[in-house]
Amino acid sequence: MSTHAADPLAALAALPGVPDAVDSVRKAVDRVYGHRVMRRRSNEISSEAALRGARASAALSGADWALEEVRRRTDFGGDPEARTVGAALRLGVEVGQLLSIWRQSPLRVLARLHLVAAGDAADSVGRPRKAGEAVDEPLIEAPLPSAAEVAARLDGLAELVVAGTSAPALVTAAVVHGELLALRPFTTYSGLVARSAERLVLIGSGLDPKAICPAEVGHAELGRAAYTAAFDGYLSGTPQGMAQWIAHCGRAVELGVRESTAVCEALQRGAA
Repeated sequence: MSTHAADPLAALAALPGVPDAVDSVRKAVDRVYGHRVMRRRSNEISSEAALRGARASAALSGADWALEEVRRRTDFGGDPEARTVGAALRLGVEVGQLLSIWRQSPLRVLARLHLVAAGDAADSVGRPRKAGEAVDEPLIEAPLPSAAEVAARLDGLAELVVAGTSAPALVTAAVVHGELLALRPFTTYSGLVARSAERLVLIGSGLDPKAICPAEVGHAELGRAAYTAAFDGYLSGTPQGMAQWIAHCGRAVELGVRESTAVCEALQRGAA
């Protein structure tokens, strides 16, 4: 995306439908933060949100395991699905450790996220892909940008993050998510990293400081077909397409809020 405007993210925030999506998300987040259980047991809600978000992100990357299976398993080093679930779980833990670094060095954070997801020391891990390297990214079938374009657009994205913006957190998170999906900057796990970066922005912006609103849950609940259709809007670069993607991300956050609200209710009843 272009970075020529003084604050291009703020311009996106004014697109038709986006202010309503932002307002709806803000109200939903405020409601769950006001739940009486949150005052006493927010750490439990955060841990559960991380687990459910990881399960959902893995599902979007082709490893659709039941929540109880994810909760029960301890070995994630076997087949590709198990490795994907393990990668998502590790990312869920890591995001909270990187908040202070993100605004100063987003590319360093993205490299760290990929390193954590991959869980090995292969030459391709923790750096943008090079020309000619194969990319394994389930679900996203859009044309793959060249390695040179990836490098340039990652630099542009980093400049936007470091410069800061007056745009709402939802808009910034949606653009970070969409741009990383479009670029698929790593040879593996770019989708998991993109969704983790979206969550990092939502937490670090102050919208969801306790990390209890897992957008990944909403993306998975809305379904892979709706996810890719909304992402096509981002790829189009048109105002309507960008607004469609941002609104989709907003609905995902609201569904993540609904999930955590249900956890709060279960804890209140003593059922969890």
